[in-house]
Amino acid sequence: MRRVMFAAVLIVVGALSVLAQEARNAVIEGTIQGQIDAFQVDDFSAAFAFASPNIRRIFGNSENFGTMVRQGYPMVWRPAEVRFLDLRDLGGLMVQRVMIRDQAGVYHVLEYQMQPGADGWQINGVRLVPQPDVGA
Repeated sequence: MRRVMFAAVLIVVGALSVLAQEARNAVIEGTIQGQIDAFQVDDFSAAFAFASPNIRRIFGNSENFGTMVRQGYPMVWRPAEVRFLDLRDLGGLMVQRVMIRDQAGVYHVLEYQMQPGADGWQINGVRLVPQPDVGA
């Protein structure tokens, strides 16, 4: 009987863990999508609010941040398609991979470094994953 109870407890704990991970993933994806949605309507103030305090310090204001995104990450500013890939825990650092198709039809993979904050998850940096060279 104890083994059955122990197994049942393990199943419940495992299910709760999976539910917690799915909830975290949904919140992180929502944060990234919220920022992308703000970019699409040129609401750089709203987009800037999704950034971590460190990113806000680096850029100082939403106008500087918007300029950086328009010039350095045009695929994020005006994506044609956004698809969320895997979320990785890299030694306590959460990294969400996102595939974005730009207006020209080119696909890009970006890694969003996420950090928890007082108001939920925040974006602490984005890295464009280099595309592998394709040989003939």
